[in-house]
Amino acid sequence: MKAGIKLFSVLALTLGLGVALSQSPGPTGKLVIAQTQDPHSWDPIDTFLLSWGMVGSNIFDGLVDRGPDLKIKPGLAERWVFLKNNSVIRFTLRKGVKFQNGEDFDASAVKFTFDRLLGDEGAKGPQQANYTAIKDVKVVSKYIVEFNMSRPDPVIITKLAGYGAKIIPPKYYKEVGDEKFNNLPVGTGPFRPTEYVKDDHLTLEAFTGYWGGSPKVKTITYRFIPEASTRVAELQAGRADIVQGVPVSLASVVKGIGDAELVPVGTTTVTELRFNTSMKPMDDVRVRRAMIYAVDRDTIIKTILQGYGKPIASFQGEISWGFDPKLKPLPYDPAKAKALLAEAKVPSGTEVEIDFTDTDVQFREVAQGIAGYLQAVGLKVNLKTFEQNTYFSDIIPKNKTGHMYNFGWGGWTLDFDNTAYLLYHKDEYWNPVFSDPKVEALLEKERGTYNQKARQKSMQELARYLQEIAIEMPLYQGVNLWGMNKRVSGWVVPPDDRNRLVNVSVK
Repeated sequence: MKAGIKLFSVLALTLGLGVALSQSPGPTGKLVIAQTQDPHSWDPIDTFLLSWGMVGSNIFDGLVDRGPDLKIKPGLAERWVFLKNNSVIRFTLRKGVKFQNGEDFDASAVKFTFDRLLGDEGAKGPQQANYTAIKDVKVVSKYIVEFNMSRPDPVIITKLAGYGAKIIPPKYYKEVGDEKFNNLPVGTGPFRPTEYVKDDHLTLEAFTGYWGGSPKVKTITYRFIPEASTRVAELQAGRADIVQGVPVSLASVVKGIGDAELVPVGTTTVTELRFNTSMKPMDDVRVRRAMIYAVDRDTIIKTILQGYGKPIASFQGEISWGFDPKLKPLPYDPAKAKALLAEAKVPSGTEVEIDFTDTDVQFREVAQGIAGYLQAVGLKVNLKTFEQNTYFSDIIPKNKTGHMYNFGWGGWTLDFDNTAYLLYHKDEYWNPVFSDPKVEALLEKERGTYNQKARQKSMQELARYLQEIAIEMPLYQGVNLWGMNKRVSGWVVPPDDRNRLVNVSVK
């Protein structure tokens, strides 16, 4: 009888093992993604370009997470609580998590990450400005940390799901140094970089020890292809499985690919022309308002964008917290535009410049449409393009733009606070020239409380005031168009551009 039981146990174990093996064969296959831009560093504190988020969300984790449903949930922290009148945030960390190099994740890694972000290294990049409300990070125990806050930050939890707050391994970073970490970083995410060729590709391999479960696909290669027509051609040829940034003009081409499909998704990204107020005649509010009245943005959306977009009154879309549905865009009124230009004594034929990146095919068409409207009210428009990394790392932040320049913003916190502070607060990375006392007061008032009703009132007042002083020409909230080969399954299209690929497989 004992022998029978023993034999039964062995058979059960063997059969159980067979079932487990058949259900979990391990990661297989290769996924190729073509995206528009190489951010040139994979260090979380060096950038907050969407092109980084599309990749970095698969390499790193934050203390909290935000998935494709845009809801905040636990990440590397299992829970958190506000203490001492909201001046301290205590995080209880997830146990048993490993970095991709085998290094343990614990409180010391969190402290190292934020000491670096808030220190001299973080000051070199654009991310530090998001986290200045954090005074310091204290290790309470191996799996408990406390953030001491120097002031309230009502968006801090959401920010911790974002770019600069991704946790990095102290030992690995110290061993390899900053340059190698920029190129081949290590995180706690489901994929680890194995090869990076600047402006060409980045290859990731599945990390089967991922705390959230092993990925299904073995290898992901991101190819950096600025030209939209080339990206679509790669999808046609079967050399790319997912293609980002399909312009409206090529949507029909993607629809015509038999083994692919066009995937539109609503997005948080908004597009505008920003005015360089340090240049004449853009320092005159009448001129700025005239230019807004001169452009028929509804027609641009209907024709050039073929309906893939919505008009906006401020630099945020409907999903943004702080959005004011009662605020309407300034109407198309060329007669009023001409009257304001005459009042400001702007001579007919005055030249103005519109800047944008040289690979943005869709905005080139939009810019040409805007130029036609401005010329109709007596202005001469010059269009000027720049290489995209130069544009975002040098031209904009160092105030080298012309009179107007194209700017897109994802508003990744889904809270107008983040957009407003980084774009309108004086001396920020993306705001080298504009300053206004009322704007500063509203920003500080909003950031000084966790009272959501008070915050919303300040945010809506700010949006109305920004429209009044016409600091920008809001154009539209976009619809992202992706191309996908039908052999891909399990991909949830992200409205915030941050691809999550742990559950994606390829046939």
